Amino acid sequence: MPRAAAAGTRHPRRGLALSVLIANQLLAGIGVATGMALAAILVADLTGVVAMGGLAQSASVLGAAIVAIPLARLAVRSGRHVALAVGYGLAAVGAVLVIAAASSGWAPLVFLGLAAFGAGAAAGLQARFAATEVAAPGFEARSMSLVLWATTIGSVAGPLLSETGDRVGAAFGLPPLVGPFAFSAVAFATSTLLVATLLRMPRAGVLETDAVPDAEGGPLDPASPDAGPASAGAAGAGAGSEPGGDPAREPRPVGSFAALREASRRPRSLFAILAIVCSHTVMVGVMVMTPIHMTQHGMSLNLVGIVLSIHILGMYGASPLMGWLVDRVGSVRVVLLGAAILVVAAVIGILAPGDDVLFVPLALGLLGLGWSAGMIGGSTLLTTSVDSRLRVPLQGATDAAMNVAAAASAALSGLVLGAFGFAGVNMVALLVLVPLAVVGLRMATSRRAAPV
Repeated sequence: MPRAAAAGTRHPRRGLALSVLIANQLLAGIGVATGMALAAILVADLTGVVAMGGLAQSASVLGAAIVAIPLARLAVRSGRHVALAVGYGLAAVGAVLVIAAASSGWAPLVFLGLAAFGAGAAAGLQARFAATEVAAPGFEARSMSLVLWATTIGSVAGPLLSETGDRVGAAFGLPPLVGPFAFSAVAFATSTLLVATLLRMPRAGVLETDAVPDAEGGPLDPASPDAGPASAGAAGAGAGSEPGGDPAREPRPVGSFAALREASRRPRSLFAILAIVCSHTVMVGVMVMTPIHMTQHGMSLNLVGIVLSIHILGMYGASPLMGWLVDRVGSVRVVLLGAAILVVAAVIGILAPGDDVLFVPLALGLLGLGWSAGMIGGSTLLTTSVDSRLRVPLQGATDAAMNVAAAASAALSGLVLGAFGFAGVNMVALLVLVPLAVVGLRMATSRRAAPV
């Protein structure tokens, strides 16, 4: 059972902070989904080239990758509330730039706007890590899963608001397909104000379990066998994280790429990084090609929408279950469960006919479920497998790597689909999971070989 945190590290307004993160994630989910639901169509309409519509998602994902590391640095320097406010503020500016681009007909500006819009997704991803910092010991994964679960509501409500937003925009004289971005701008602006004024967090990267008491009530010796990497870093982080701490004892800042290099030498941390990157890459690569695959086989757009809703439900709706499982059976086991689910989803995608109304939705639902297990298990393991000195820089670097890989996956999946069909897309997805399997096997082998 996890030890209780030292009294000095308790966060007295933990419930309020988690509630703000959940409410904010709901708003951010609406902001992202409302605009992005029609972004590809808007880009294709502005440029006059249908193929350019696929770059809308790539621009947004690359934008998220670009800001992930700067937002992590800002969180360390100024606090999570500042980093999240900047991320959501950039997304609001991006929505305004998209409106300006569509109104003026200047297509290049829309890609800049969509890249800034991606900062909202990057901030939403950082919020999942922030949730672990206000969680009671032993509840880190469940706290993270509740924040991710709130995305379900926003992701479902966002597309439903697109048509309403288009009508409202037309009433104010905006061009077609632009109104939803006005809704997105309002949602992100509200998110910015919410986190800037109400969200107050402990020092970024510091968990309650970073200062655990021993039997006499004193801090656990970082050199003891019971102290993990998180506990080992508590001595350096604890003093600086408390008001009035000695600045001379502040841990020296670590760059994101240095944190990534150092973490990659540790099997558990490397396994966590690969769990996040591989799960997300597989999910994006298969998901973005599924609508094209379905329509090529004569399925209606309504059915495509239903399948994507099942996929989103698997991604976010099951996140509380995955959080509970992580806290009960451990991160590694949940990551392995997620990888197994992703393998099953890919095999179904390889074997199922393109017009099968049972197995195609099943494959997409399992794809979302496997992503949820990999993301929550991997993110929790990433947070707990390193000390607080590395934690936030590593989180930023991992999210950046994840988004770059996802952007490449989305772009290359179209080529694979054209050359080898949907079965080829799923075969590539299986290959992406190989590094995760190799590191997991090495980790299990070294653990068995370790002396008792």
